[in-house]
Amino acid sequence: MREIFTGLPWWVKWVAVPVIALVVFGGLIATVVGFLIGLLFKLLLFVALVGGLIYVVRKFTAGSSSRSDW
Repeated sequence: MREIFTGLPWWVKWVAVPVIALVVFGGLIATVVGFLIGLLFKLLLFVALVGGLIYVVRKFTAGSSSRSDW
């Protein structure tokens, strides 16, 4: 692979090849990045909802019963 790029100008190595790679694999890259961002958002939403549920449950159970039940 190194021998193929040896005689080529710099702009082919650093501009043309990455642009061609983005055109060919751009949809795949966008899909993977979108999936990861969606997964991260769902994970953060899950953590926030579980934290809110724990807060609400502790708030209501603190007044009705003692903490020694745990």
